[in-house]
Amino acid sequence: MTDDATLRALDNPVWSCLTTRHAHLAQGGPQVRRYPGDISPISGVPDVSADTVAALEALVPAGDDMAIPGPFVPKLGSNWQILHESFATQMIRTTRDPVREGVVDATTLGPADVADMLALVDLTHPGPFRTRTIELGRFIGIRENGELLAMAGERMWVGDCREVSGVCTHPRAQGRGYAKALMARVINRMLRAGETPFLHVESPNARAIDVYRSLGFVKRAEFPLLYAKRIA
Repeated sequence: MTDDATLRALDNPVWSCLTTRHAHLAQGGPQVRRYPGDISPISGVPDVSADTVAALEALVPAGDDMAIPGPFVPKLGSNWQILHESFATQMIRTTRDPVREGVVDATTLGPADVADMLALVDLTHPGPFRTRTIELGRFIGIRENGELLAMAGERMWVGDCREVSGVCTHPRAQGRGYAKALMARVINRMLRAGETPFLHVESPNARAIDVYRSLGFVKRAEFPLLYAKRIA
């Protein structure tokens, strides 16, 4: 069972991940951490102090982008372009009961599949996914006549909590239960490893939230979400 310290760490999940499990991937220092740009634009901060804003400005060069989902979203100056603002709902699955997986032909995705994964992400917009995102965990997918139609995998890792991420389905294949089937496999793998699945979804995405609830997830928190580009 996930302990209280890990649950508290989920209150600021990106910062917690990039200062522990994914510290070896992180760029930055004591005031801001981020993934390399070819892994993800996601960044984390411990507060919204002036020192943190200055550290963010020093870390993100002009022309680069970054995203902060979490309790601390700093106010940015005129040298930033706000690309997207929203709220993210954090959901967690504390029940240890496995999920019925259904019958689908799921395969492991690797470096040779990245181009197809990026094409699917470009079509469906599940969230940040870049050329090296697959380094964050295991991804699986469903192909039909060689075409990648659905995928799901892992991203952040906080204590014994693993984040389900990259869930998307080609518009032509929606309604077949592919996302649910792939998520079931990802969740069950986490359960077998003694991990607690959690995820993030944009709060206005009621359809996805309903799917996640049907898989045993419950809402744990809600954070502001900021995606911005440094323009000067």
